[in-house]
Amino acid sequence: MPRFYGFDNQALTRVRAEERQVVREAVGRIRAGQSQAEVAAWMTAEGHRGTMGGEWTSMTLGRLLDNPAIAGLERDPETNELRETGREALITPDEFRWLQQRPGRPGSVRSDQDRAPDYEYLLAGGLVECELCGQRMAGARTGAGTPSYRCQTNFEGRGGCGKVRINASLLEDFVAEHVLGELLRPGAIVALEAARASMSVDADQVCTRIAELEKSRTELAEPYAKGELARSTFVATDRAIGQSLKENRARLRFLEQVVEVPLGGVEDLARWWKHAPHRSKRALVVLLVGKIQVRAARARGVRDVAHRVTLTWRTPGAA
Repeated sequence: MPRFYGFDNQALTRVRAEERQVVREAVGRIRAGQSQAEVAAWMTAEGHRGTMGGEWTSMTLGRLLDNPAIAGLERDPETNELRETGREALITPDEFRWLQQRPGRPGSVRSDQDRAPDYEYLLAGGLVECELCGQRMAGARTGAGTPSYRCQTNFEGRGGCGKVRINASLLEDFVAEHVLGELLRPGAIVALEAARASMSVDADQVCTRIAELEKSRTELAEPYAKGELARSTFVATDRAIGQSLKENRARLRFLEQVVEVPLGGVEDLARWWKHAPHRSKRALVVLLVGKIQVRAARARGVRDVAHRVTLTWRTPGAA
């Protein structure tokens, strides 16, 4: 596999300073109004080449600029949302988002017509389970492009049954209706505060774990540099630590998001829900709901989801 432009290794952990400068200038030219074709022509004229030695074209430059890795980002496989990886970057996340959101970017390899808008899955993060096999259901579009939740046949090395799928908007509307109803119950805010306090403790524990992993990664480099540790062992251990750091940082971002949910009164929360950001709504759902189980539909095309969904509440006494 050819090296990714701007980076020294396949793990994308080491940046090539001279290539990063080329990418930064290319982005700056696009932000100043030049098309990708014009910028690609400039790169070729200046003697810059791709990692296989080829000249730059509008399409090859577009592929580079549409890859979130250049900003130290990646797309969540469940929600398609951008998330930080902790790796080095060629440009800033804000610059990358500007490139993706700019309508009709001249020369982009993805036009507005052939790419469906990103869908923000309200119930991402493992809340939804397949009742048949117990596997987590992930956000995914149908063949017709409709956002849905489905039981995947291979999720993180564990195969699900793949037999259950449900329309995302129908499920999310159903859950939102019950969450808002729960907010009107006596004592709801007290229960939410208790759940939030528990998650605040979890956040502190994750912070401690991240600090321990970062320390372990630093300590691992010393015996390797002295030749006391085989390269294969170093690489495997470093990769395992990196993966654990990635998972813990993602967990921390989620917990911090939950802890920051405003709890200013039931009436305020119900009104706030209507205009709140998706991630804040998701955080409130997690405070209330422990698990959402989905059964297979009785017949194809049935849009009534009430008989298919079971909600398990975190708060005692919830309906």
